[in-house]
Amino acid sequence: MINQPLLSNMNKHFLFVFAIAIFALVGCSEDIDTSSRYVFKEETISSYLSKHSQYSEYFRLLGEVTVSKNSETNVGQLLSARGHYTVFAPTNDAIQAYLDTLVRQGLIPEANWDAFPSDRKRDSIMNVIVFNSIIDCGDDYAEYQINSFPPQTTTSKSVEIPVPNMNDRKLTVQYTDVADSLLINGCVIDVNNRDILCINGIIHAMHSVVSPSNNTMDYLLKKYIQDENSNYVVSAKIADACGLSEVLSAWRDETYEELYEGDKIKSKETSVGDSGNETFYTPEHRYIGFTFFAETDEFWTQAIPGKNVKDITLEDVMGYLDGLGVYPEAKRDNNYKSEDNLLYQFITYHLLPERLSTNRLVYHYNEKGYNLNNKTPTVAVMEFYTTMGKRRLLKIFESRESNGVYLNRFPNLDNERKGTYHELSCDPDKEGILIGEPNMEGENDIRNGIIYPINKLLYYSDETRDNMQKQRIRWSVPSMWPEFMNNDIRCSTISDEKHQYVYIPTDDQYKYLEDVDISKDTKFFYWPGYNRGWANMQGDEMTIRGITDCIMRLPPVPRRGTYELRFAIQSGGERRGMVQFYWGSNKEKLAAMGIPMDLRQAGDNTLHVPGADPPSDIGYEKDTDDDDFNAEVDKRLRNNGFMKGCNQYCAGSPGASEMMRDNTNCIRRIIIRETMDPDVTYYIRFKTVLDDDTRFFYMDYLEYCAKEVYDNPEKPEDIW
Repeated sequence: MINQPLLSNMNKHFLFVFAIAIFALVGCSEDIDTSSRYVFKEETISSYLSKHSQYSEYFRLLGEVTVSKNSETNVGQLLSARGHYTVFAPTNDAIQAYLDTLVRQGLIPEANWDAFPSDRKRDSIMNVIVFNSIIDCGDDYAEYQINSFPPQTTTSKSVEIPVPNMNDRKLTVQYTDVADSLLINGCVIDVNNRDILCINGIIHAMHSVVSPSNNTMDYLLKKYIQDENSNYVVSAKIADACGLSEVLSAWRDETYEELYEGDKIKSKETSVGDSGNETFYTPEHRYIGFTFFAETDEFWTQAIPGKNVKDITLEDVMGYLDGLGVYPEAKRDNNYKSEDNLLYQFITYHLLPERLSTNRLVYHYNEKGYNLNNKTPTVAVMEFYTTMGKRRLLKIFESRESNGVYLNRFPNLDNERKGTYHELSCDPDKEGILIGEPNMEGENDIRNGIIYPINKLLYYSDETRDNMQKQRIRWSVPSMWPEFMNNDIRCSTISDEKHQYVYIPTDDQYKYLEDVDISKDTKFFYWPGYNRGWANMQGDEMTIRGITDCIMRLPPVPRRGTYELRFAIQSGGERRGMVQFYWGSNKEKLAAMGIPMDLRQAGDNTLHVPGADPPSDIGYEKDTDDDDFNAEVDKRLRNNGFMKGCNQYCAGSPGASEMMRDNTNCIRRIIIRETMDPDVTYYIRFKTVLDDDTRFFYMDYLEYCAKEVYDNPEKPEDIW
C-alpha cells in the first residue's frame, strides 16, 4: 500500500515529493560485528561508501534515488557536496534482510529488486531506505556523532533527534543497559563502524534498515485490537467504538500543502527589529498529531478480573466506570460516539491533539537550578494541556523528587518565601499517574502520534478538579496551540533561521492556528529563543507586530469560581507597544478590560523610552531580607493590578543567578478578575491602540489563579 506524497524540508536547496510505502521494521536483534573500527578518511560520504563493499547496495540506491521528482540530481551526488549530513547507512546484509521482510509480508514474491510488481512500488521502497537514512543538518547545525546524540533523560531511555531526516521524520535514539549499544528506531548501530568522519558529515553503519512506520494512530489501534499481545487491546477497542478513527487518521493538512507549494501563502515576512530588518519564515507544513495516555491490558485484566483481554467488552468497561462513579452526569447508553456518553468522555480525556515525545512531555530550560548539560530535573515544573472531546485540563508534572513524569500529580512543595520549590512529600491520593515508556519500535513508531502506557485509571475526577483549583495554573502561551507542538515550532533547538524566526500567516492567507484569529494587518512572529538568554519562561518569545489585532481561545478552568487571569511579560525594550485587552465568551462581542496596557512599563519605571524613564507609580520595590516588608510591597503592587515575576524561572539563560521575581522588567499584570465556568469557552483579544506598525506586542506566560488561592486569609499565594 502506497501512502500519499510527502513534502520534505531536508535541505534548504531542495524540496521534493515522493511516495512512501507502509512497511514494518526489519528485526534488529542481529549479532554485532566486533572487528576493528573504520578510521577517519579525508573524503566525502559518497566517496567513502563507494570504497567499502559492505555498503555497495546502499551506494547503488543513492545513485538511483533523486532528491526531487523534478530534479535529475541524485542523493549520491548530494552526499558528494559540502554540508553536514548524518547517514545511518545500512549494510548489504541489512538491505537484504529488509527485502526478506517484504517477502514475508507478501508484498513481493522474491527478495530481489526485480520482484516488484511495478517500477512505482520499487522506487517507493528505494525512497524508504534512502530518505529515512539521512539527516541533513544544513549549514547551521553540526552532524550527529554518537556523543552529540541527545542524552537519555532520568525518566526515559528514548529521545528524539531534533533535526528530522530527509523523510521529514524525527528519528529516536534508544539507549540500552548494554554498554556501548545504541539503537535508532529499534535498529542497532554497529559498535565498531560508527562515527566515521568524512569531509561533509558522519556515517554510522546500521544492522537494519531504518524505516519508521508511515502508518497513523487509527491504523495502529485497529491492529492492536486484533493482537492479544499488543498491551492495548481494551483501550484501543474503546477509542475505536467512540468513533475516533477518522480523527486519529489525520497527519497533515493537505490544503496547506497545496497553498504553500503553489506560493499562495507567503514563505517569509520581513519586519523592522531592534537591529534593522529581520526576516521570519513560514512553516513549510501543517502537521497534525496526537498523544494517547492509555491504560494497559494488565490494568484492565486486574480491574475486570476473570476475563481475557479479548473477552472484555465495552459493557464491562462501562460497568466498571459506573461502579466508581466516573463522570456521573454522562449518559450510560451505547451511543459511544456522543460527547455526552460515559465512554466517550472517558477516552477523550486520555488524548491530546498534539504529539509529545518523551523529552517534550515537560519542557525543561531555565527553571531554577536546571543545568542544560546534565538535564537533571530540579524544581517542580508542570505543563497544562487541553484534552480532546469535552475541553478539560490535564496536568503533566516532573520534579527531581518525582522520579518520573506524572499526570495530575499534586505534591506538597517547599513554596515558602525562602523555600526551594522542591517536593517535600506527596500524599498517596495525590501522587498522580506515572507515564510509562512508549514502544517506539517497528510499526509502533507511527507518523502522527505516540501511545504512552499508564497503569492507573485516568479520569477528570472531582478530586483532580479541586486540586487544580487550589493551585495557580501557569502555562507558556505557545503551549495553547497544538500546531506549535506538531510542527516543532515551540522552543525549537534547531539553530537555522527558518526555525528560529517563525512567521504565522494571517487568516486571509490561511488559518494556521485553529485557536487564534489573526487579522490581515497583524504580523505574528515567534522566536524559540535558542541560546538567546532572554528573561522569559522557557526562553522563547512571541513578538507580534504591525497594527495588531488577535483573538485567542483560552484553556478551560477546572471549577466554576472567581479567577484572576494574569499576563506576564519581559517589559524591557523601547519597541514594545500599547494594547487594549478584551475578554468574554462571545468571540464577536468581547468586552474591554480596563484601560489600555503599556507594555513598556516595568516595575521601577513608567516607560522604557530613551531619555524618558520616570519612576514607577505602581509601588514597586525590590525584595529585602524582611519578608513582612516584601509581603507589603506585593500587596501594594496587587492593588495597582501588578505582580512581580515568578520565582520559578531564571531571568535569562539556564543557570542565571537572577530570578524573574528579582528582575524589574519581569512583570505580571492582572488583566481580569471574573467568574468563570469550566463548561464555557472564553477568549482574549488584544488590539493595538498606537497608530504605529513598528511597535511590538509581547507575551510570555499566562496564569489562572482562583480566589481561594490569591485571597486566602490563612495561606497567602506563594511567590513561585
